[in-house]
Amino acid sequence: MFKLFSKDFWDITARLILRNKIIILIGIIIATYLLSTQWDNMRFSNTEANLLPDDHEENITYNNFLNTFGEEGNLIIIGVKDSSVFEVKKLNAWNKFCNEFNNYDEVESVISIKELQKLVKNTSEEKFNLEPFIKDSITSIAQIETLQKELFNQYPFYDNFLFNSKTKTIRTAIYFEKSLVNTSARKEFVLNVLEPKIKSFETDYNLDVRVSGMPYIRTKNSENIIGEISKFVLAALIVTSLIFFFFFRSFRATFISLIVVCIGVMWTLGIIGILNYEITVLTALIPPLIIVIGIPNCIFLINKYQHEVKLHGNKVKSLQRVITKIGNATLMTNVTTASGFATFILTESKLLKEFGIVASLSILAIFILCLLIIPIIYTFLPFPKDRHLEHLNKRWIGGFVNWMEWMVKQKRIAIYATSVILLIVSIIGIYQIKTSGNLIEDMPQESPFVNDIRFFEEEFNGIMPLEFMIDTKRKKGVMKLSTLKRMNELEDLIIEIPELSRPISVVSLVKYSKQAYYNGNPKFYQLPSSQENSFILSYAKNSSSNVDLLNNFVDSTGQYARITTFMKDVGTDKMERIEENLQNKIDKVFPKERYSVTMTGKALMFQKGTKYLVKNLAISLSLAILLISLFMAYMFRSGRMIIVSLIPNLLPLLVTAGLMGYIGVPIKPSTILVFSIAFGISVDDTIHFLAKYRQELQANNWKIKVSVYGALRETGVSMFYTSIVLFFGFSVFTISSFGGTVALGALVSATLLFAMLSNLLLLPSLLLSLERSIANKEVLKEPSINIIPEEDDSEEDFNK
Repeated sequence: MFKLFSKDFWDITARLILRNKIIILIGIIIATYLLSTQWDNMRFSNTEANLLPDDHEENITYNNFLNTFGEEGNLIIIGVKDSSVFEVKKLNAWNKFCNEFNNYDEVESVISIKELQKLVKNTSEEKFNLEPFIKDSITSIAQIETLQKELFNQYPFYDNFLFNSKTKTIRTAIYFEKSLVNTSARKEFVLNVLEPKIKSFETDYNLDVRVSGMPYIRTKNSENIIGEISKFVLAALIVTSLIFFFFFRSFRATFISLIVVCIGVMWTLGIIGILNYEITVLTALIPPLIIVIGIPNCIFLINKYQHEVKLHGNKVKSLQRVITKIGNATLMTNVTTASGFATFILTESKLLKEFGIVASLSILAIFILCLLIIPIIYTFLPFPKDRHLEHLNKRWIGGFVNWMEWMVKQKRIAIYATSVILLIVSIIGIYQIKTSGNLIEDMPQESPFVNDIRFFEEEFNGIMPLEFMIDTKRKKGVMKLSTLKRMNELEDLIIEIPELSRPISVVSLVKYSKQAYYNGNPKFYQLPSSQENSFILSYAKNSSSNVDLLNNFVDSTGQYARITTFMKDVGTDKMERIEENLQNKIDKVFPKERYSVTMTGKALMFQKGTKYLVKNLAISLSLAILLISLFMAYMFRSGRMIIVSLIPNLLPLLVTAGLMGYIGVPIKPSTILVFSIAFGISVDDTIHFLAKYRQELQANNWKIKVSVYGALRETGVSMFYTSIVLFFGFSVFTISSFGGTVALGALVSATLLFAMLSNLLLLPSLLLSLERSIANKEVLKEPSINIIPEEDDSEEDFNK
């Protein structure tokens, strides 16, 4: 089947394209219109990106928890740290402000100081009554002082949940409706209700209101992603078009290239719509990627056309040769680039699969668009003027090419020595790389909502929920005193861990009940003894309101209990140590034959997802290397040539990995993508060089040195041009406010720069050093794919 891509195939393709140009243009317009109708299917994800496969053990555990207790990431918290809030006017205003959220259908419940209830012992009826701390509105400072004394000194049940008794920070918990937390209603509420009301309150009372919680963080993060898509696309268009114009000094050529990549972006968005995928932090990167990858295609095609026109002055012949000579080479380079992205399809992560599918399809689509649109448009344009061809005579790059040739001729040992030193230093750096699963590390660090996350971490030890589900394996087993004591032991360990907040569970409620039984004395905030337990439980059973308090901590059967704590945003290493300590305590305290205890929650899921992706990094990169090696094997039919072609492309990856270790860039979901993407793109230079090298061998009667230097001179300029475009194109991601996107852009840019130098210096040096063992007529005289067919004027090439 690969014989289809022979010289005859491309000759036929060229005739079909140039003879049916009107039909093809109409077809492209219709396809673009049909794809644009699919844009309505695009939607930004309302759910959190799940980095784990659906059938992963952690996912199953998490879903079991949700089935028992419902959505756990539905808490929005607002807080104030200001002594002036304890003034009569401001405290009444704060209570009223918080209570107003109860009027919205999206809100399940609101817990604020105004709604706080204290358990009061009713001896006559042998039950507990609930009485509000604030009965109506506050009318005097004396009431506030009493309130502060009670809250901060007498009721530890509420401490570190609705207030911090040490810093006097107060906050309100807004529980979002669980059924709506993963829908667009969350976004509408946060942006159109919550934020305007907070801003209005801040203005009216001169208070700095902090807001956080997973629904709020997810909404604000999504808004930032949406805002950056257009910024990246615009920046990529401006940067790549400026570089393109600098090389060609032609508004016409620049405008044609912009038309092609803009249509490519439209097709990409249409592909996302057709596949009904959500726009995530990864798929949002694809439109600017298509611009960056599409412009080098335009450079090769337009450069070849202009060179042909200057050579013989026949426009039709020039356009035919653009397709026949560049078509197959560009196809192979785009296929290898798409392969780097396509390896993500084979992972079990839905997020990476969707990214790999859309990216690989979009890269192939931009290749087709370039091959069709550019030759067809030039058939309608007048013959290029001399000023359009002036760039072909520029000699400013000649010094760079001469330097490369001199290095390969005279300094080959220095090139090898430098490569070995870089390899050793990089391996040392690789061992210093850390894995990071920090939630806020990649978020815009200077944004208000990230500052608020840090505020709540400092005041209340975190906002990311970490959950423990205790299965007692029998109905009503939770309220057994033995179970409560075991849970209390686990909570004591949680309290000792500085990265975790004070836990909330039925244990706290039982302790509070004992305190109420002893008339609110805070000294009795502890679990009851066996003797006390029967008396206190009899009071609790008679208190119907108590059932509502139990709902969030115990399931309806009394078999399952829940301990909720909130976690600071810590790295993967620290999280693993915390998890290990907690698991050791669980194994010690809860006998497996009587209890089943699982840890889950969004904090743990994110950490596990990061670890899973790191494992998949090696798999996806290995697949990319294997796939591209197969392309090389088919092209050159030589195992040694595969090794020679891979070395210059693997070394830049190792250098980048080592650099990450030295400068402290961790392996995380965003930087994991760097290696497969960079490898798929950088190997394009190798294909161009080796294809030209093979042609030179055939033209120069297998004179290896002449062929290597000829290939270096001819391909060096184009490889330099395209590498510069890719370097600055990927650099546009460094303007992102997301740390992960910045790291991705910078690392891919650096890798491609290393890859260019490696392919222009190390690759020809290896070919010369190993010439007798890899370049022989039996291997190369019958190429399986005629990448760059011979032509009459063999002394020039599309790469010139």
